[in-house]
Amino acid sequence: MPYVTQTQHVDRVRGAIEGRLPAPAGSPRLVSSWQRSFEEYRLDPGSAIGPRVLTSAELREIQGKEEAFLRASGQCLARLHDMIRVADYCVMLTDAHGVTIDYRIDRDRRSDFKHAGLYIGSCWSEREEGTCGVANVLTDLAPITVHKTDHFRAAFTTLTCSAAPIFAPTGEMIGVLDASAVQSPDNRDSQRLVFQLVRQSAGLIEDGYFLNQTTHCWILFAHASRNFVEAQPEVLIAFDECGNLVAANRKAHECIPGLNGPRHVDDVFDTSSVNLHDLARTDAIIGLRLRATGATLHARVRAPLKRATRGSATASAGAANDANETRQPRDARADHHLGALSRFLNSADPRIAQNAQVALKLAGKRLPLLILGETGVGKEVFARAVHDSGGRCSRPFVAVNCGAIPESLIESELFGYAPGAFTGARSRGARGKIALAHTGTLFLDEIGDMPLNLQTRLLRVLAEGEVLPLGGETPVRVDIDVICATHRDPAQMVAQGAFREDLYYRLSGATLQMPPLRERADIRDVIEAVFDEEAQSAGHVLTLDPQLTARLCEFAWPGNIRQLRNVLRYACAVCNSSRVELRHVSPDIAVLLAPDVGQAQTPLLVEAGDERARIVAALTRHQWRPNAAAQALGMSRATLYRRMTKLHIVGPHRR
Repeated sequence: MPYVTQTQHVDRVRGAIEGRLPAPAGSPRLVSSWQRSFEEYRLDPGSAIGPRVLTSAELREIQGKEEAFLRASGQCLARLHDMIRVADYCVMLTDAHGVTIDYRIDRDRRSDFKHAGLYIGSCWSEREEGTCGVANVLTDLAPITVHKTDHFRAAFTTLTCSAAPIFAPTGEMIGVLDASAVQSPDNRDSQRLVFQLVRQSAGLIEDGYFLNQTTHCWILFAHASRNFVEAQPEVLIAFDECGNLVAANRKAHECIPGLNGPRHVDDVFDTSSVNLHDLARTDAIIGLRLRATGATLHARVRAPLKRATRGSATASAGAANDANETRQPRDARADHHLGALSRFLNSADPRIAQNAQVALKLAGKRLPLLILGETGVGKEVFARAVHDSGGRCSRPFVAVNCGAIPESLIESELFGYAPGAFTGARSRGARGKIALAHTGTLFLDEIGDMPLNLQTRLLRVLAEGEVLPLGGETPVRVDIDVICATHRDPAQMVAQGAFREDLYYRLSGATLQMPPLRERADIRDVIEAVFDEEAQSAGHVLTLDPQLTARLCEFAWPGNIRQLRNVLRYACAVCNSSRVELRHVSPDIAVLLAPDVGQAQTPLLVEAGDERARIVAALTRHQWRPNAAAQALGMSRATLYRRMTKLHIVGPHRR
């Protein structure tokens, strides 16, 4: 139930927007958000409907793309929840579009939080839900507490939400950390401690993701106090073999001036008396003087955890490139490693190996690459490997899913915008994904879903090497390699007029077709490799039952490797023995893997009976669409619902 009546809340919102009543919490940010929610997005402040929740399939697709982010954040989410669970808080992690991709909650309070909309798969963009913690962070890129009646919609006026942004090493926001409670004291000062814990935890996740994304780099860990260098370093700086700065965390940018442009580590620190590469071998802690301020930071250096390709393309352009070349050893410019493409080159599937061989030959040739294949075949993983094996491996790899961004936002996401370009724009403007990829690689996933009007602008960027921000007047030069991917047939789209012919020829400098998992000659190798990764993540020694392996090899895998990973992750998580068998696979997949649905071997299905297995199988085949499943089963939708209730069949999006 709303904290205040719907009528009272509507009157208060309108009064604040019109200037007749005080602003919520005296915050200009909240007033601006209320105004956008009411005037631009036409939302109803009296609405008591909860947020939109994605289907299980939609959520799995997004989680698959955010796998590295989820791995880097899981431990911090659990730690934060342990600290605040006693006060009945849940902890949510969203992606850069406000979709809840992970959360922590006490099981006995799950129904209360779910009723309030605090559930995995819920969507919290300002465009859909108005003023709330996640939405305001997405808009302003700054932490905030939105307390009870600060929310725009009456449905959320019982909630208190403290949220903070999480940024990637490239500077782009990748998600939001949020702690919310259904019941809390009326005084917003009661949220100060939770707010600080959320900010600190977001910083820890950010640094964890930073280290996850820079394993191929040398890392400098630093702190103003020598005693905290090992225990809790604040400053993280990644640099390549030649000393060129690759990335730095937020604290480094705050305390060290001028880290944004191309720099060498010697320009930042006085290293005249020490070799940082040698320092990594001794694991010693030394004091380094900052050239800009003269202050001293205590630091240690860690060598790369993964070997990366070394090359001369780590500088941005012009004189910076010439200056960096003088610092690079001669053999570093000539040396060429297979790097991340090696596992594809060694594939037993000839098509995969051939794709990797072509990509390796094209590395550094400035030729756009177009990767075709079904959803989930690993197009982005392959694109990332191509980037990591090239001369720009230490530069940004910026991925954009053209199909996941709302059409109204994709222009500002790609091209950025100037200050005041539109209502709700940040006062300083924003760099687009294209600009963030400068000197690196821009990966455009699902390019076939890009609107036609934006295809024209993208063509201009590729042709002229410059991008004009939305509402801007001065183009910005960009130097990018471009890799695109799509599950569609772009040539057919061109013939149908759904894709620009000139852009197609610009992007298809080389076209590679990734085979679906069911057709791969090395499907067993893929299954075993994915299982090994998931078993290791599960934290205990597991083996895969040979009979289950055989059935996995024969399965059609409509969701390809992404679906395979989710199936094995589930099985490893619920396995209570040393061997993962068919009984550990989720029921909806197990019934499809069993040789005979009527004789499924999993105890869960045997106990449930043939009818339950038949209904689950039909629902799975039709992506849990009740109308289609009911028709296939020869029953009405109402009958299907009654039998689902009787047999305790719950859709994956409601678990």
